[in-house]
Formats: sequence, structure tokens, C-alpha cells
Amino acid sequence: MANDYSFDIIIIGGGPIGLACAIEAKRAGLSQLIIEKGTFVNSLYNYPVNMTFFSTSERLEIGNIPFVSNNPKPTRIEALEYYRRVAVTYQLNIHLFEAVTDVAKEDVLFAITTSKQTYKATHVVICTGFYDIPFLLNVKGESLPKVTHYYKDPSFYAFQKVLVVGANNSAVDAALETWRKGAVVTMVIREASIGSRVKYWVKPDIENRIKEGSIKAYFNSTISEIKEQEVIINTPDGILAIPNDFVVAATGYQPNLSFLTRLGIHLSDNENKTPLYNDHTHETNIKGIYLAGVICGGMDTHSLFIENSREHAVKIINDIIKKNKPTHE
Repeated sequence: MANDYSFDIIIIGGGPIGLACAIEAKRAGLSQLIIEKGTFVNSLYNYPVNMTFFSTSERLEIGNIPFVSNNPKPTRIEALEYYRRVAVTYQLNIHLFEAVTDVAKEDVLFAITTSKQTYKATHVVICTGFYDIPFLLNVKGESLPKVTHYYKDPSFYAFQKVLVVGANNSAVDAALETWRKGAVVTMVIREASIGSRVKYWVKPDIENRIKEGSIKAYFNSTISEIKEQEVIINTPDGILAIPNDFVVAATGYQPNLSFLTRLGIHLSDNENKTPLYNDHTHETNIKGIYLAGVICGGMDTHSLFIENSREHAVKIINDIIKKNKPTHE
């Protein structure tokens, strides 16, 4: 089918699982295009600059290309380079900084409309992850410039008064890293303790810093209001005003499920709003549209990762091969 605008498969989302789907498509002789609204592996790029993965490098591999890292658990920068090398090796067709705005069925093909062009495809695979929409605090002052939901570089916060909201990996990394750059760090934690999912080699570190008083933590507490020079918090001991320069709201992220519903993809009625798809093929209720990666878990964003989503690509392409004779380039 392939020309500049028509493909056997269009993959929406250029993260590791989107790359894995494109690799399987190429192996099957299917023409493919990845459309990514941000930069290459956009979610990984937006991770904190010093982030270390929980998984070992071999569990992040795709396309049978070894992932060699300096330590058993690779860093963000190593992952960015690895996936870039994978894309080059397989000569994947990738359009970056191009947002998909609509997918509509036209006869036997889908019309995929983006911010730049309209494409045609026989099949569509959605791999949009969950890193795009932060959970908001929904408090007055959250829109102030000093508030961020995307923590990047600790050096930015050197010698500042930093308040970190949350108790899981992103919050703990932000608290420890900014403290080590000389920031005065306060944590506001809704729960009674540091999160159980915090990386096992980091959890004792944050707990010890809190115990010794280097980092002040308010447990069972919430934000009431964010002001220019302070943050008002609710604690078990009453309302406090904390002097503040910056707020890192590490409150987590959610998938863009409204995009799926706009396309007509059904969601479950449970609290996770899990998209409905065939477990064996990953095809949704719309014939020809498939889901892969973290988006398959709906609001349960902690059940699927790169290492246990790689198999989605194989299931999808196997199903397409069974149903259709491939149209070769």
C-alpha cells in the first residue's frame, strides 16, 4: 500500500512499545509509520535527568538488540541512546513533533489526521502511555510559575526552599536530589509513610534523611493553598505556613483516555476505566484498532511496564498477519 501517506500500520506514540510494534511490523513485511507528538521516546526524555530505572537493562531490550549499560540498572541517558540506536538499526519510519488529532474509518481504511497531515492506514496501534496528563492538586495557586508537575534537573533548585508533594519514586528522587544540591526540602505526604513502591536502594536513604531531620516530612498532610512566598498545608497538628520558593508536585500521571473514547473505544465501568480489548490479539471493539503498552491498563498505571508490554507487539502483528495478507512496500 505504501506511499508517502498510506501505510499498512500507523502507530500512535513513539515510546519503546511503539518502537517494538514498528519492528515487528517491518519483520512481517508491513509498511509502518510511527507518529509521536513530542520528541523521540518523549516520556523517557521527560524523566528526571539523573533517573535510574528499576529494571535491569536486558528487561528493557527490544528487537533482539542488546542493551549494554555501565551498571545493571541503566540510566535515563543510556536508555535514550539505546532506543535511538534501535530505531536507526531497524530504519524505523518516525514522524516527531506531530500530534494525532483524529482517527476515522473510511471504507476499509482509517484516516489519521495530525497537526501536519492526513494519512491512511489499514491498521492503527495506539501506544500513548500515561505521562501526558498530571494529576492536579486542585488548590489555589497551583498555576503559579513556581509549581511544576515535571521535575527535571536538581541543580535548578540549588539553595532554594523546595516543597515536594508525594511519597513515591518521583517525589523521593526530587527530595533527595534537590537536598543534595543545597535546597531546604519539605515533603508533604498524604499517606502515613513513604510509598511501598519506592526503589529498594533509595527507600532507606529518604527514611534516614527524614529521621535525622535533614528533610522535613509532614505525613497525613495535604496542600491547602500555594502562595508566592509560602505554601499553606493541612497537618494532623493544624494548619501551617511553609516558606517556599518552588513546589514539585510529584502527584503522578494519567493516560489520555478521552482520546480513546472519542475514537469509540469502549472502557470498563470499574475505577481503572480499563480499555476493552482482546487479551490474545489486543484488538479493541473497533476492528483494526489495537492497543499496546501502559495504555492497556487504563488508570492502573503501575501494572504494565516496558518489560511486560513488549509481548503486545508480537500479539498484534501476529493477529494482523492471520487476518490479512500483508501489503508489501
